[in-house]
Amino acid sequence: MRLESLSKTASAGGNIFKPVERQDIFRLAPSRSSSKSSTGSTSSLRNVPSVPKRKKRVPLPDTKVFTKHDSDASDSSDEDVLSSSIGKLKELMNLPPEDSFLRRHELYVTDIEDSTDVIFAISPTIRAIYEGDEYEKFMERLDARIKNHDRDIERMCNFHYQGFIDSIRELLQVRTKAQKLKNEVELTNEDLQQSAKKVIQKAEELVKHRRIQYNISCAINNLNLCQPVLEMYFKLLHQMKEKRYYPALKILEQLEHTYLPRISRYRFAQTMKSTIPVHREKIKDASKSDLNDFLENVRRISPMIGEKAMKHQSEQSTVEVDFKWKNKKRKAPPPPNPFTGEIEQFPDEAALDDGEDLSAQDMIDFSPVYRCLHIHTVLGEREAFEQYYRNQRKQQAKLALQPSTNMSETIDGYRTYFCGIVGFFVVEDHVLNTGNGLVNRAYLDEVWSNALSKIVASLRTPSDCSTDTSLMLQLKYLIMLFSYTLRSYGYPVNQLFDLLLEIRDQYNEILMRKWNKIFRKIFDSDNYHPIEVENQNEYDAVINRFPYHDEELMLAPFPKKFPFSQFVPEVYDQVKEFINACLKFSQDLNMNITEVQDSVRKSTNLLLTTTLSGCLSNLIKNSNLGLLQLIQITINTNHLEQASVYLEDYISTVTGSVTNSFHVAKLQSCSMFKDARADAESQIYERLNEKIDEFLELANYDWLLSEPEGQASSYLSDLIAFLKSTFEAFTNLPAKVAQTACMSSCKHIANALMGFLLDKEVKHISIGALQQFNLDVMQCELFANCVPVQDFEEGILLMCFSELRQLLDLFTDWDWSNYFREYGQENSKYLRVNPQTAIIILEKIREADKKKNIFSALKKNERDKKKLLETVLKQLRQLTTNGVS
Repeated sequence: MRLESLSKTASAGGNIFKPVERQDIFRLAPSRSSSKSSTGSTSSLRNVPSVPKRKKRVPLPDTKVFTKHDSDASDSSDEDVLSSSIGKLKELMNLPPEDSFLRRHELYVTDIEDSTDVIFAISPTIRAIYEGDEYEKFMERLDARIKNHDRDIERMCNFHYQGFIDSIRELLQVRTKAQKLKNEVELTNEDLQQSAKKVIQKAEELVKHRRIQYNISCAINNLNLCQPVLEMYFKLLHQMKEKRYYPALKILEQLEHTYLPRISRYRFAQTMKSTIPVHREKIKDASKSDLNDFLENVRRISPMIGEKAMKHQSEQSTVEVDFKWKNKKRKAPPPPNPFTGEIEQFPDEAALDDGEDLSAQDMIDFSPVYRCLHIHTVLGEREAFEQYYRNQRKQQAKLALQPSTNMSETIDGYRTYFCGIVGFFVVEDHVLNTGNGLVNRAYLDEVWSNALSKIVASLRTPSDCSTDTSLMLQLKYLIMLFSYTLRSYGYPVNQLFDLLLEIRDQYNEILMRKWNKIFRKIFDSDNYHPIEVENQNEYDAVINRFPYHDEELMLAPFPKKFPFSQFVPEVYDQVKEFINACLKFSQDLNMNITEVQDSVRKSTNLLLTTTLSGCLSNLIKNSNLGLLQLIQITINTNHLEQASVYLEDYISTVTGSVTNSFHVAKLQSCSMFKDARADAESQIYERLNEKIDEFLELANYDWLLSEPEGQASSYLSDLIAFLKSTFEAFTNLPAKVAQTACMSSCKHIANALMGFLLDKEVKHISIGALQQFNLDVMQCELFANCVPVQDFEEGILLMCFSELRQLLDLFTDWDWSNYFREYGQENSKYLRVNPQTAIIILEKIREADKKKNIFSALKKNERDKKKLLETVLKQLRQLTTNGVS
């Protein structure tokens, strides 16, 4: 406030400390008492610009502060005016739409005319006019009202003109007094300014200090607001420096969502906010690094986790597997954990071996997985983390499912392989139950399905174990324990049990190859002589090995001889051992008793009909075997056939099943042994004939012999002696076999002797030679008549030589008249003599006669004999011709 105005105010007798009223400041025009000023004020509304919206008033630093006592009067009057104007404005704005705009304009004009001189009193009305759509029409209305007022003013002026002149004169008189009053006020103002100068100075200082105090208060408030943010940020930097990322992530969350929004108007807050993504990336990278360390550690510990799981399952089941781990070298301690700052002590492998009740969570710390999952969940990357974790575990599953190159060399390789797989799925099962959806059952089922196919494929690959039955048995128990363990965690393992059935078939094939060698060794080591025992212990030992019961043998004195050789009890024992070996693999394969028995019977049948049958066949066809050995083999097969029923009972006993069950498959050993015996018998017949041929090859007949020697040929005597000793060995053979062998031998001899006579290389035969030949046939007939084999009908063997006998009688008796007379009759004496055979021998006799002394042909009896011979030949040829026609 200027001093001149203060002095004038003081001179006028007013209060100099009273603030200037706002109506004096914002007065639109002079009082309506002056017609000219009133007219100018009204006209000035046309050029009033659009009233802007009122902004929030901010107190200026240099604004003077007045006391409440000084401003009460002015504030109350202003508020009354303003409330009155606002009330009218609301009335105007709330008029219904159906009222005409003329009424509104009339109300606007009336409000302007009736309002006080303060501009903000009519500002709502003016605002309503300018914000409406009827500004031009209102201005026309206002111009009409102004013209009316102008006319009224002009009338009033004309009516009061004389009074106006008088008033002017009085005003001129007051002028001098007003000037005097003004001078007095100025003097009073100067005095007041001099006296209030120090007060004004102190007031300015007070305002200045009040401003400083206010700024200090604002600064303190802002610092109090920023201090927690700065403390949290420095705490974040400290946590990041100490690599404690998990609490650092919590601080980041608080900074971003709680603290930084309070000071967002400050530049340093924006800088802090820009560093938050960087810190998050660092935390995410560190969490992944910690997760990768966890995955590496899991891959190292998984075999031991699987071992503990399988050992625990072994204790609950009947499957026992020996778990032995080699001592591992100690490793350097791991680095500090980036989340907790502590050095995590991974379980020592030796300590793991000593622990009995350790579970997966005891053997490995899963907190890195949970922390990493929580971090990525907070960062909004849970799905990406789940995919990353699952991909990493799938890669580890591939590594675990990849068998080592030397896995099949020992059972330890398979044990390590299975333990690694079990450990992998035990860990995944724990993550499934505690990982808050990090893995689900569908994911595990997919991984297990792929793993199962690879496991089956790797186990189907031929390996060293496929030639060792003991290793295959251990592998079977290992696969069973592996299956039971994973089944306890909810994984389907039916394919593994199907695989065990395939391995069982391979196991049985290996057993057959093994027993093939065993049988061959038994056959090679046997001497093919009946077992002879010297005392009761030896006798009991044989009886305990082979079920043979013979009352005569039991009562016979020592030494005793069993009818079979050593390979009978040994083969019987080995068949039982094979049954036990098959049963070992078939047990505990989720098969009932009947299925186990059928499996054992099937394998035993294959052993008997394929392996043992093949070995017997090769043995029987062995050219190095003698006739007596073949006879012993035939006897042995007969006793093995009789013992087949005991093998049936043994299978039923060891499998715990019922022998008489209608669906039980029977052993085919009886038919196999019958076939083997038939082959042996056939070989006996062939070998016997071959031996006979060896004797017959020694025959050396002089076909031009004039007189017989009076006794049988030496080769034939030796042959008969051999046959007698051979047939004595047939006493233990079945009667039919002995009879067949004897009959076959006699036929073979008869055919061979007939072959001698009909041999094309023999061009001539003398009567003396025929007589000598007749002696040999008589020796054969004598042997046949002795019946070397029991239960032969009398005369059966002689029938083998009947053709030879009739042929020789015909030529030695020269009984051609009876031959031709009885030819073709059933009761003919020479029924078996073939005319063609007779022709051949007669021709050879004729050739032999031609070699005699040519002078003998001059004798009458020789000529008659020759003539008779020609006659007989002619008649025989006629018989042959008639027979052909």
